[in-house]
Amino acid sequence: MSHFAQIDENGFVSQVIVAEQDFIDSLPDVDSWVQTSYNTRGGKHYDPETGEEDDGVALRKNYAGIGFKYDVDRDAFIPPQPFASWELVEESCLWQAPEPMPEVPVDAEGRPTGHYMWSEDEYNAGNGGWVFLAYEDE
Repeated sequence: MSHFAQIDENGFVSQVIVAEQDFIDSLPDVDSWVQTSYNTRGGKHYDPETGEEDDGVALRKNYAGIGFKYDVDRDAFIPPQPFASWELVEESCLWQAPEPMPEVPVDAEGRPTGHYMWSEDEYNAGNGGWVFLAYEDE
């Protein structure tokens, strides 16, 4: 069994299914279906057991999801752009923030004390886009 994404008239993924190639070939709209690899992201293939990069074929840059765009010229599934300031990385067909995320601070035991979240408003105000959200003390 393989995974297939149905592409609508605007090039967007409308559904993803698991099916045999023979089933896809029997559909009246066979040309609207494109195979996708569940173990592919960022142009790399990952072992489903270990999560480590392996020698598998990285099919179409990313596993398709509903709302992803299928770019015929790149032969790639591209996720929706999360923020207007983020740019597409050609090699991976993933979006990248205009500045790297800072390292998350840790406590004395090495546990993260919070996480960062992107704020387009802060970025546009010139304050940097990553906002630290501290975990509440329990």
